[in-house]
Amino acid sequence: MRPTTIIAEAGVNHNGSIETAFQLIDAAATAGVDYVKFQTFRAEKLVSKGARMAAYQMKNMNHAALSQFDMLKRLELSHSDHEKLINYCRKKGIKFFSTAFDLESLSYLNELGLDLVKIPSGEITNLPFLRKAARMFPKAIISTGMSTVVEIEQAVDVLLTEGISRDKISILHCNTEYPTPMSDVNLTAMLHLQKIFGTVIGYSDHTLGIEVPIAAVAIGATVIEKHFTLDRTLPGPDHAASLEPEELSAMVKAIRNIELAVSGSGIKEPSKSELKNLLVARKSIHLNKDKKAGQCLNESDLEMLRPGDGISPMRMHEIIGKTLNKDLLTGHKLSFEDLI
Repeated sequence: MRPTTIIAEAGVNHNGSIETAFQLIDAAATAGVDYVKFQTFRAEKLVSKGARMAAYQMKNMNHAALSQFDMLKRLELSHSDHEKLINYCRKKGIKFFSTAFDLESLSYLNELGLDLVKIPSGEITNLPFLRKAARMFPKAIISTGMSTVVEIEQAVDVLLTEGISRDKISILHCNTEYPTPMSDVNLTAMLHLQKIFGTVIGYSDHTLGIEVPIAAVAIGATVIEKHFTLDRTLPGPDHAASLEPEELSAMVKAIRNIELAVSGSGIKEPSKSELKNLLVARKSIHLNKDKKAGQCLNESDLEMLRPGDGISPMRMHEIIGKTLNKDLLTGHKLSFEDLI
């Protein structure tokens, strides 16, 4: 099985603080994820100044009157911030990653040396963005929240046309609601995407808890993306639907265990670890009464008891009707040497 790439989505949960961003990197590194991912954008290039926030953003920001532009302006990371975060990730032994949301930010991430681009759900119908992303980066991850199959197909076609090969594209099933109701997850749609597009598949999760990404790995996801925060009660658009550090660690541990659990041959056969228990758990043929030499054995004389290091009950037909060559007591474990 291909190892699962786990992306811890710090996103904008730093709330504009570089020190908080460092703490998020610490938590991601401790959890053992592969990437810690931030967001790279300039508010002026992402949203018009009059655009309102989504309902979940209004709720989590506690600012119903705040525009989406004002919210995002507070959450921008500067070029200097990016350099500090990259250096800190290097120090902590974790890979830095970021999602661009505008053309200038794509160029900037390319200049920083990233070889992987994330197409966020909101940009999947942004043709100029898709073209530039494919021309600049050799690998792409596509989130598909709010998307139809036709829209995904169009986006993939752009990436392929502009130079990214199919084996370098990962498509993530996703639902863009924060948090996503369990009834809307539709997790097996991920398998539908794999059947249609023949790419690496994964899941970008916005549900509460860790159950769904774990289930996604169990049925075939090899990329998992999950938001995390230092504290779910902090103000900000994404904190409420994010994992806290100990939950992130639990998710990573569970995913690694699931990888092991589904990595076998797929053939039903005894495993090495269980063979030592075979004789202890199975049964052998024993006498349930005293019997004398020369007596014939009937089924009513026999009972099946552990351990299983004698004659198997499956060979009972070879015992019935045989004659004993010695006196034997109740509870004796029969062997073929006892028989004439």
